[in-house]
Amino acid sequence: MSSFLESTMYTVAQLFLVPSLVLIGALFLYAFWVLGEFAMLTLQRRHGGGRPLVAAVLAAGRSGLTDDELDLRAHRLMEGPRIASRVTPLLGLVATMIPMGPALKGLADGNLAQVSANLTVAFSAVILALIAAAITFWVASVRRRWLAEEVLEITRGRAGAAATGGAPSAAGAQAPADAARLGTQGAA
Repeated sequence: MSSFLESTMYTVAQLFLVPSLVLIGALFLYAFWVLGEFAMLTLQRRHGGGRPLVAAVLAAGRSGLTDDELDLRAHRLMEGPRIASRVTPLLGLVATMIPMGPALKGLADGNLAQVSANLTVAFSAVILALIAAAITFWVASVRRRWLAEEVLEITRGRAGAAATGGAPSAAGAQAPADAARLGTQGAA
């Protein structure tokens, strides 16, 4: 019974190698797409644009956005890079560990070519996964700060309009009262 369970677990684990490698490849490409998007956003920000939360408040006009709506928009903007930065290393570990079984079996059998082939797959997968995770983590971290700055800008605009007794400017329409909340949980 024990050997049946072990061989079944080994067989099932081997089935996940190809899907893990495909996902790592897709996330590696996604990381460079996110990096390109980040570069374009950086250029837009230098010219006064590239502020999606401020743009959403401006588009909402007098009706404005509630705190929760603004928080939800920030979550949506950060969701892809955040998930990629966390999932990719896990897939890299999976794609590293799966070939280790056949590599160790090949080592026990004296088949060094099998060991080499399996270790090549294992280490290539983890390297690509870590590169993708590093890129998406860096982009997500900077974009989180940018979104927190936007929330602060919106909050200050609303507070300034309230202090002068005038109607809030479009940039100062409703926004979360606590800008730190966006930086720690809204865009985390």
